[in-house]
Amino acid sequence: MTSLCNYLLYAEAMRSQAHHSNARLSDCFLIIVTVFLLQGLGAAEVVVPRSNCYALDNSSRIVDFSAWIGLHFEYEDKDSDLVVRFCKDVESRSQMGYINFGRFDRINHFVAGSGHVDFVQGFYDGDLMNCENSYDKRGRTAQVNVICGSCSNGQCKGGLGCICNVTYESSCRVLVELAVPCEKPGPQVFQGFTVGFHPRSWEIVYNGMTQLGFEKSQLDFSFRTEQTHVTLYMTAIASLSSLVQKPSFKVSPEKGLKVRLSGSGATGSPPTTLSPTVLIVDWRCEMAHDTPYEVNITIPVQGYEPIQFFLTKMCEYRQDQGGDSARGWATFGVISCIFIVSSTLFCCGGFIYKTRVEQLHGIDALPGMTILSACLETVSGAGNSYSRPEDLTGTLANEASWERPPASAQGTWRPSERKYGSI
Repeated sequence: MTSLCNYLLYAEAMRSQAHHSNARLSDCFLIIVTVFLLQGLGAAEVVVPRSNCYALDNSSRIVDFSAWIGLHFEYEDKDSDLVVRFCKDVESRSQMGYINFGRFDRINHFVAGSGHVDFVQGFYDGDLMNCENSYDKRGRTAQVNVICGSCSNGQCKGGLGCICNVTYESSCRVLVELAVPCEKPGPQVFQGFTVGFHPRSWEIVYNGMTQLGFEKSQLDFSFRTEQTHVTLYMTAIASLSSLVQKPSFKVSPEKGLKVRLSGSGATGSPPTTLSPTVLIVDWRCEMAHDTPYEVNITIPVQGYEPIQFFLTKMCEYRQDQGGDSARGWATFGVISCIFIVSSTLFCCGGFIYKTRVEQLHGIDALPGMTILSACLETVSGAGNSYSRPEDLTGTLANEASWERPPASAQGTWRPSERKYGSI
């Protein structure tokens, strides 16, 4: 900075012989401060406007017309007057009443133009009467070609502008040429770049612009204490993906929250729409805090304004090291493996021993089957049956009658014997 001041002072001395060192010194520092402020403004984040009344020009710079919403422009014709309410609607007014030629849709239909037209606005879903056969049943439509400056015929010099020309393509569509003093273009936007919580979402950054809720720290968009990491997915146009650089972060307050970036997005890998890169934000509360912590993540883009957004983390209590839980699971896994291997070896060894030594086969050779059989026998009650005396007497009588035939049967029954000498 001192050398720059000396150079500016020397240049000033060569241009003028006046000796006002103090004045020149103050001018020098004023110039340097201005330069640094301009650089700081150039590095500011690109936030989406709070209304959809904005557009990106042909150089990808954002032009915000939010202050022009509802501004009234009127064009007098023979039979009717055409009125354009900026970013609202287009109406034809006559003695017969009002006819709406379209409304400014919630989806942004505000794009850059070509040639002498700087921007193009689309108005849809106008009155449907007598236009039932319009495209997609959208009724009357209008297109407003916005020209920054004055009309080609020299109209609208100064003031808030006017309508240069109106052309009715049909009774259902009208073209309007509107000249206005356009707003000064803002920062350059890296179009096509998105950041979201899923590979095909863009909650945080859409089309290179930080979405509302993540442009600054907000309690409503904060993450809870128990959430130890957040996974972000980044996509970009393949032809421009190589411009994305390695991200960085800044934590406020600086102490109390430990943050680490990992994943393919943390190394600066180029993201594309077909293969999004993953940026994992690992954070752990080392100190409880009443207010949430702010994590400002910056993704530099070569030749464009950097992508910046805020993530807010609540720390209601202190969190343990993330490695302790992982270490516990690792110990459990090792113990489980040892138990499974030892059980397998025991079963195989016992089976071989009973087969070779005790000469058992089949299920009886499995280790523990003797104990299991005894347990099943005890539970089922097969080995503990008890008979009462009268039951035992009846049982013995039945057994005796079964073993010895009755008396009547004994008189008629004779064992087979051979008789010799009989005729």
